[in-house]
Amino acid sequence: MILKVCGITNQEDCNAAIAGGATAIGFNFYPPSPRYIAPERAAEIASAPGVRRVGVFVNEDRKRVDEIVRIAALDVAQLHGDETSAEYPAAAPVWKAIRVGPDFGFAQLLQHDPDPAEALLVDGPASGVPFQWTVAKSFWLTFRRPHRIILAGGLDASNVAEAIATVRPWGVDACSRIENAPGKKDHKKMTEFLQAARAALQS
Repeated sequence: MILKVCGITNQEDCNAAIAGGATAIGFNFYPPSPRYIAPERAAEIASAPGVRRVGVFVNEDRKRVDEIVRIAALDVAQLHGDETSAEYPAAAPVWKAIRVGPDFGFAQLLQHDPDPAEALLVDGPASGVPFQWTVAKSFWLTFRRPHRIILAGGLDASNVAEAIATVRPWGVDACSRIENAPGKKDHKKMTEFLQAARAALQS
């Protein structure tokens, strides 16, 4: 079960996420992002045993991803670009992210061959924007792919239970809707999201 809080930039938010029940924390290594964190700074943020450290990358060079995985002691590389399986890093398992926008089609995903990925992270068309969760369920039912599904995109305590009931995913991921500002978490919203998600995943 993955309960992920993404966009961690400081120790205080990391501690609160773990105390609230997060089983994974995400660090954004995409420089244009307002939640970008330098790999060396991410390495200084301590987590707890059993909590997976996930790095978010967008069309980053494979060798550089492997380097950051080592610097920041990452457990997972979450790839949000146009990477193919041949470009996946060697130093960590991959969660391949896909954005479900108006022009999304399953062929678009399949051409990137996500088979070696440990999981597919299905995201909204933009930060904080939900998508039709039935799309993720339809992919699973139609193609019978072996991937675990992680839902992201506009999730918070108000809608995560419905999203989980619709898709029955392996995990969920929240970021912008549980923040006071980019890279600064609202601890109350974050805890409420994690509690609602855990209750729904266990029901």
